[in-house]
Amino acid sequence: MLNDHNQKMLNDHNQKTYAARGVVHHYMQLKRLQPAEQTILDLFRDQWSKLKMLDIGVGGGRTAQHFSRLVKDYVGIDYCADMIAACQRGFVTSSPAAVFAVCDARDMSQFDDNSFDFILFSFNGIDAISHADRLKVFQEVCRVGKAGAYFYFSSHNLQGMERELNWRNQVSFNPITTYVNLVMLALLRFCNRELSLSQINAAAHLIIQDESHNFRLKQYYIRPQAQLNQLAADFSQIKVYSWKTGLEITSDTELDANTDMWLYYLCMIK
Repeated sequence: MLNDHNQKMLNDHNQKTYAARGVVHHYMQLKRLQPAEQTILDLFRDQWSKLKMLDIGVGGGRTAQHFSRLVKDYVGIDYCADMIAACQRGFVTSSPAAVFAVCDARDMSQFDDNSFDFILFSFNGIDAISHADRLKVFQEVCRVGKAGAYFYFSSHNLQGMERELNWRNQVSFNPITTYVNLVMLALLRFCNRELSLSQINAAAHLIIQDESHNFRLKQYYIRPQAQLNQLAADFSQIKVYSWKTGLEITSDTELDANTDMWLYYLCMIK
């Protein structure tokens, strides 16, 4: 468990990375929904026009392009001011009713209790903060969301990282692919040299410096069952979706064997 100083260092490091000009530009170029996001768009297609939506970690507006025109009211937030500025410029004419604001998901005090019907936190944005702050985000989501509101978010899968760290899974019939995979594996191991494979295999969740933005982010990885346990106290009707296929994972056996690099969780605020 990180102490307060190390938690702050982790949070500040990742926030600084997201604020870098090249990273902001990268997120501004993204347009497409991931398969699990398309699933939720389709699943709620008859309800969007009645819902007030909060889109946390909106980045350059990738998800805003798809949701802001469908919902009754749309608010997109991000803790990076440059990301929000990019959204405000980009949606002046295409979605003039959309509201964008600089806001940290750990403290959403600018919003009243029971304000939103649907809350989205996509692209593993919740993984950029410490474990303690992650739990703060869940509490804030419960506060600003109405009873019975939906929360949909994605998070890195520690089981997927376990698979990546096994060199045997990086070998293919293509020698060039094998070479690239093994180089990436070596970099991943170097950046996380304080973590042994036995520690990773035994952990329910870990902070791992992965390849995101040239190994600049330190991100939270969690086993699916541990994530379900985190949510159980404040959320109900929890469902899990594969980010790659968009399909719901319906059995414990399938979930325990899943090695997607991240998963989407749909739950209802109690």
